[in-house]
Amino acid sequence: MDRVVPRKRDERINEEIRVPRVRLVDENGGQVGITPTKEALEFAYGRGLDLVEVAAGADPPVARVMDYSKYRYEQEQRAKQARKHQLQIHIKEIKLRPKIGIHDYETKKGHVVRFLGQRAKVKVTIMFRGRETLHPERGRDLLMRLAEDVKELGSIEQQPILDGRNMVMVLGPLKNVGAKADAKDEDVERREEALQGDRDGEAPSQARDEEPQPREEVVEA
Repeated sequence: MDRVVPRKRDERINEEIRVPRVRLVDENGGQVGITPTKEALEFAYGRGLDLVEVAAGADPPVARVMDYSKYRYEQEQRAKQARKHQLQIHIKEIKLRPKIGIHDYETKKGHVVRFLGQRAKVKVTIMFRGRETLHPERGRDLLMRLAEDVKELGSIEQQPILDGRNMVMVLGPLKNVGAKADAKDEDVERREEALQGDRDGEAPSQARDEEPQPREEVVEA
């Protein structure tokens, strides 16, 4: 009996298990005992299931009877939920001069609006040169003006602070910003999974197995 299982896997299954005997666990978690691998395969196939090596390092290796496609699907769904709860920090950086012109200001503000709409934090830096350092209030006023202009999308997470010749402020997106886009992405993802499942004739699976790590991205605009 040949069973179709996902190709990308770490565990050995069915005829891939080459050891002479295994410690067999049935589909309900019951201990069957040490069994010749050939008999363990017949045991699994007789139930329309797979024999999966779950502890290769044991002596003898432990093999469990299960529906491997269903097992992989459940594992990937748990990994997917874990990815959703992971924190990914994206920080974009915008640099301004205290005497910035109206046109340049509007352009930079447009970048801030776009970044906040992408649910990224924005680090806004005012760069002082020469005698401009004598009037830090001008930089603060510019930062507060920008925060006011984008208040419908973001709020101040770090108040303007002077750092050497620079003044820095951090804006963060409001909770509802980008929520509709996120919901749309999830809906599209669910539809793609359903279509994939129809094509394969089995439970849909995620193509990505590795979970993303939290990261910080700094982009200078």
